[in-house]
Amino acid sequence: MKSVFIFLLFGVFSLGAVAGGIPGSIRQAGELAAMPDGHWLVLDKRQLRLVDASGQQRAVLAVRGKALDSRSLASGGLAALIDADTQESLLISVDTARGRLEVRQRLPAPDFALETLCLYRDVQRNEQVFLLGKDGRAQQWLLGDREPLLLRQLALPPGSEHCRVDDAENRLFVSEAGFGLWAYAADGEGVPRRHLVSSAVRQEGGALAVVPGGVAMLAAQGRQIQVWGMTPVGWRSVARASVDGDGDSRLLYAKALLFGGKHGWRQLALSLPDKQAAKPPLPVVMARRQTDSVARFGDAADDPAIWLHASDRSRSLVLATNKKQGLLTYDLAGRQQQLLEAGRLNNVDVRQDVRFGEKRVDLAIATQRDERALAIFEIDGAGHVRDAGRIATELADIYGTCLYRPADGGLEVFANDKDGRFAHYRLEMAEDGHYSARLLRSFRMRSQPEGCVVDDSNGRLFVGEEKRGIWRMSAVAGVDETPQLILPVGPLLVADVEGLALYTGSGGRYLIASSQGNSSYVVLDADPPHAYRGAFRIGINPAARIDGVSDTDGLEASAVNLGEAFGQGILVVQDGYKRLPDGAQNFKYVAWQDIARTLGLP
Repeated sequence: MKSVFIFLLFGVFSLGAVAGGIPGSIRQAGELAAMPDGHWLVLDKRQLRLVDASGQQRAVLAVRGKALDSRSLASGGLAALIDADTQESLLISVDTARGRLEVRQRLPAPDFALETLCLYRDVQRNEQVFLLGKDGRAQQWLLGDREPLLLRQLALPPGSEHCRVDDAENRLFVSEAGFGLWAYAADGEGVPRRHLVSSAVRQEGGALAVVPGGVAMLAAQGRQIQVWGMTPVGWRSVARASVDGDGDSRLLYAKALLFGGKHGWRQLALSLPDKQAAKPPLPVVMARRQTDSVARFGDAADDPAIWLHASDRSRSLVLATNKKQGLLTYDLAGRQQQLLEAGRLNNVDVRQDVRFGEKRVDLAIATQRDERALAIFEIDGAGHVRDAGRIATELADIYGTCLYRPADGGLEVFANDKDGRFAHYRLEMAEDGHYSARLLRSFRMRSQPEGCVVDDSNGRLFVGEEKRGIWRMSAVAGVDETPQLILPVGPLLVADVEGLALYTGSGGRYLIASSQGNSSYVVLDADPPHAYRGAFRIGINPAARIDGVSDTDGLEASAVNLGEAFGQGILVVQDGYKRLPDGAQNFKYVAWQDIARTLGLP
């Protein structure tokens, strides 16, 4: 064997003469994957083999494959590889107890040259696979008991030949040939972001292995191994060593780091810095329905509101804004019912059976940003919406809004500006049905607000200041009450603070906030002292083919029984990134009983 040089930075890194636990009969294999009970998957040129701890072959699958990856299961495992002849990706069930290998699914060959793949198991235990092409195109598929589903298309560095996913940390690692190593969020939701892991050493990226607290990569044509660990200040190189490898060398972590080079597989003794303590993942609920996508791509869908049918709750509607087009209505199955081309509407709120003298009317009011106005919409008993006019404001960049129905009747409107100003209006109706507004007061937040909601029964206004937190103040004009910060931005509520909604049911009264910075939803008691009740995320619903939710702007809740799926009410949220498959933004419907069960609410 050639000489081996070890370079120590912070860890301990040595090269053993033999690979502990690997049967001698497979130490010369090209690709390996560890399975439960001491079993191994061995990928040779024309077959995939299942070998037990003693080196005995238990199953063979004929395939000319490459890019082997695996995950362990209670009954054995799941393996994935590329069929080099057909460019199909094979998902293979591994039964170690019975000694079986069986092709479970074949993903269709993509419309690009497939270079490599890697598996991912998300926080919901959904199995997924990334397919990477030579030209930088890539796909992410959701794997299930039925047919695989395309989750999203994505762009990765061209020439990427290796990838691996750290399931626990939700990180996709991709080595870019001639440059280094990148880390991406693996779950597919949210703003696409990447971080350069190998910022200090720009070198050819080779085979990868996820190790506790970090990642290992082969570089310099397989002649050097470098290990990075995640620290509180970011990625840091912790160890590197020269090895006797080449461009076909491999890495594998199976209780120890294994290196497969010219002289077969050998074990590397490795001590990394202590792994950073990870926060337990937030609990996950799934949406039961989703709306049709809006008709504009990009940041378009924004804020929902709920209109309740007076006699048949199952015919209730969700009103929602498309800030590039106008106002939409959806039924409870998510089908679009109406589009009003009203321009750049931002936030919308609804109050029903509003009294103006002898007249009663259901109203939706939205902010119209181009016109710097309040847009007024009337809703008839069948749920048909009509544009009822505009009310000019003095807000230069009108943004969010919420409605307040005082105990003495009528309707009041809170509208805010990006500069922090709020204008509080009293809505009035003339005898001919035209609307106007009388300014009751103005006040200002220190920085940009948007979401707000009013607790009509108690005269309380809740305001979301995007970078600072959630505030409570009186909704009653003329009441001199100092605003109270009831939940600051911090570990529980991650900026930006976006939509706010109230849920008032028989079991409790809750304030729900969109914690946009970590794509979660925070639940507080609506009544003082506003105790924290928990937070959750909205994950993938594979059976209904509904993707998870991220980057939520507006949301709305109702405790009314809307039928079997929403017997205890509903939470409607805007989804910033539509997946499964990719599409324009839409809105998701979550059953309140699912939230209550997840958070242990009464």
